[in-house]
Amino acid sequence: MENSEIEDLEVSLLLEALHERYGYDFRDYARATMVRRIRQFAVKAGVERVSELLPRVLYDPGFFQSLIVDFSIPVTEMFRDPGFYHTLRKEVIPLLKTYPFIRIWHAGCATGEEVYSLAILLKDEGLYERATIFATDFNDTALDRAREGIFPLEHVRSYTKNYQDSGGVHSLSRYYHADQEHIVLDRGLGKNITFANHNLVSDQVFGEMHMVLCRNVLIYFNKKLQGRVLELFDGSLVRGGFLCLGSRETIRFSTLSNFYGRVDERQKIYRKQMGTEGGKRDLPDGTS
Repeated sequence: MENSEIEDLEVSLLLEALHERYGYDFRDYARATMVRRIRQFAVKAGVERVSELLPRVLYDPGFFQSLIVDFSIPVTEMFRDPGFYHTLRKEVIPLLKTYPFIRIWHAGCATGEEVYSLAILLKDEGLYERATIFATDFNDTALDRAREGIFPLEHVRSYTKNYQDSGGVHSLSRYYHADQEHIVLDRGLGKNITFANHNLVSDQVFGEMHMVLCRNVLIYFNKKLQGRVLELFDGSLVRGGFLCLGSRETIRFSTLSNFYGRVDERQKIYRKQMGTEGGKRDLPDGTS
């Protein structure tokens, strides 16, 4: 057996152990991504072989939590991909304004920068008070940071530029105050946000939503898991609801493709068709 084959076996055993011991299922994540992150974690843990991680993961829940944090390292910033938020502002918000209330699920919210970006956009557009936002992730450490709404001051220049490029109508400083090291977001931004643990791999539909955002998460899943998660989002959306994915993600080749219109293919914003027939796609529209 080649060394690479042995390592692949070790990775499989570790992922199986995580599933059996803690209920976290990473077996259908993109294999190359998992191998890379496990190798990086092994170096940090000071071990040479992946198999050496197994006993510590099985018997030390604190060590397991450290591994989970490494498995979900967020790459995010406020108003990431400003063109996406600009399109939301111009193409989606006017339609959402026709509803008496809106429910939004932001899946894979990480440390919260993009959730607060959405909240700011809704504030700009006078829609925040009618909105309820559910922001979820499987990483409790990231969720705790998101709830705090405190981010490094060194990032504020890029955040401000992103906001301006996204069509922001005020100064971003309207929504935070700063000290020498951090910006602390206006607590009013979190009033209508509920942060909660939810695992896209194993948990179920998250209610009847008018918009679901899950950006740059599906790229870490294999095709089977991508399909499962897209079905989860479909079951969570009301008719006419909007599905927003990341720049390298699409529903084009999924079984859902024919049931969604393309609001903006470049920004990966789709709308669930109003008149689709059958089963779960005939949900009530949630507007009465």
